[in-house]
Order: sequence, then C-alpha cells, then structure tokens
Amino acid sequence: QVQLVESGGGLVQPGGSLTLACAVSGFTSESRVVGWFRDAPGKEREGISCIRMGDGRTWYSGSVLGRFTISRDNTKNTVYLQMNSLGPGDRAKYYCAAAEGWVGAYLPRFDYEYTAWGQGAQVTVSS
Repeated sequence: QVQLVESGGGLVQPGGSLTLACAVSGFTSESRVVGWFRDAPGKEREGISCIRMGDGRTWYSGSVLGRFTISRDNTKNTVYLQMNSLGPGDRAKYYCAAAEGWVGAYLPRFDYEYTAWGQGAQVTVSS
C-alpha cells in the first residue's frame, strides 16, 4: 500500500522561499512518479511538477517553471519541492501524489493519472 506524507508547509513572506517534502512508502518500481499538486481558493486543482524516481526526469507547469525545483532522494524515498519567489498566487494546499508505470517521455500531470495521495500541506504567503 502506497503512503505519502507531506511536510514543510507554513507561512512565508512574499518573495520568500519554502521547501516541501514528501515521504513515500510502499512504492518501489523504477517507473514510479511523484507529483505535486495544489488547491488554491476558487481554483481547480493544479498539477505543478513531478519527477520520475528512477531516472530523475522532471516536468514543471508554466506557473512555477523557473521558481520551483523538484528533486528526489531515493535513499530516503523522499521528494522535495523547493519553492522560491513565492507570491500571493502560490497560497494553496499542496499535495504530493504517486503514479506507477510511466516509462516514456511524457510524465503525468493531471490528478486522474495518480493513484495515491498525501494529506496535504498548507502554504500561506503573506506579509
């Protein structure tokens, strides 16, 4: 059974940085992918980044490209999301999710492509 646990959310000032972590268990195939999504008030769930644990291939949405960096530590089965230059538009509840079987160039970026989810971590950007 795949389990994901997010940590690292909190309050940050505009322009600041924050790093989220997603600890994954029960999930070991080379084709496994861990993605990050966010739910902002009044908006649909948005996929923002993902990484394939086997080869480190990544994808970013246009809204975070250049500001956020996803990485993984396979020894700890943990995926990180480094978020820089945070603004009010980044205020949301952030979720990590897991998917398996993605071996090609395309990486999953929609919520229906993922089969397991964490409980979420709140990120608030405010002065």
